[in-house]
Amino acid sequence: MISRPLLPSVTRSAVVLVAASGLLLADSSPAAAQGSADAYPARPVRMLIGYAPGTSVDVAGRFLAQRLGEVFGQSFVVDNRPGATGAIAAEAVARSAPDGYTLMAAPGSGVVATPWMQKVGWDPLRDFAPVALMGEFAFLLAAHPTLPAKTAKDLIALARQRPRELAYGSNGVGSAFHLAGVLFAQMGKVELVHVPYRGGGNAALVDVMGGQIHLLWNSPVFLIPQIKAGKLKAIGVTGPKRIAALPDVPTLAESGLPGYAMTGWQGVFAPASTSRDIVTRLNATIVKILTAPAARETWAAQGLEAPAWSPDQFAQRVKADYEAYGRLIRSIGVSPE
Repeated sequence: MISRPLLPSVTRSAVVLVAASGLLLADSSPAAAQGSADAYPARPVRMLIGYAPGTSVDVAGRFLAQRLGEVFGQSFVVDNRPGATGAIAAEAVARSAPDGYTLMAAPGSGVVATPWMQKVGWDPLRDFAPVALMGEFAFLLAAHPTLPAKTAKDLIALARQRPRELAYGSNGVGSAFHLAGVLFAQMGKVELVHVPYRGGGNAALVDVMGGQIHLLWNSPVFLIPQIKAGKLKAIGVTGPKRIAALPDVPTLAESGLPGYAMTGWQGVFAPASTSRDIVTRLNATIVKILTAPAARETWAAQGLEAPAWSPDQFAQRVKADYEAYGRLIRSIGVSPE
């Protein structure tokens, strides 16, 4: 979620198709469709992830897939299809049959920002059925320990003294972490240098710890261990409130940039037109899994929260972020290539 005026207020509160059985193919009546939803899942389900193993969405997706398998008594198999900022996996899901046996776990930026950056064969609002939120998280802004700035206010003052000297890394142009820096620069009226890394966020993390770049916006799951080890310095949290894992680190809004707020999310999607009964059943199960105390503790340690959103609430967030990311990306003169 991007701070106003970019984002209107929002209520807070995937896989290659395996052939259907002959019975389901032969009977497509409403009663048969209801029956298939009641029996779902009757065979293994694959969950596509458009990013490499070990990334934050992969870690969350694998955790969820394992728990879904335990609850339903069927295998939920993770299928990594990295490439094109998640677009390869998204296209495979969009073109799959809407029967609940094709799911996708994806980060918000991959779904709502990628279409503004590159030409893709799918539409985020038309071709997917939002199922459930896996987690929402604020980003952390971290710096090399020697950078003479402790707060957002300090950083803005330093950037004004040294225009276009302070560099921050991200996992690519148009990524959520790139755009978090764009929003900071716009609201703080400063000029920062963006350094995109083809090697992803981990490559940028190595360079900021080594002093090759000054700053980094990234997920708490990657930055918290380095901050606690003293290898990085936390400047602030991008969300509207502090995170439980680092309670002494202020938000950027409270430490010098009022009104700044940007959060990311990860969610589960199915192809458009997937049975509402199946979507609802998956949503209820995922919410139950992620609101259990053990999952809440695991998520909190990584800076994640899992609001119990309905499919409609999740769809509202997807639409709002798609529009907001579009405005922000257009403001820096980028168009699909």
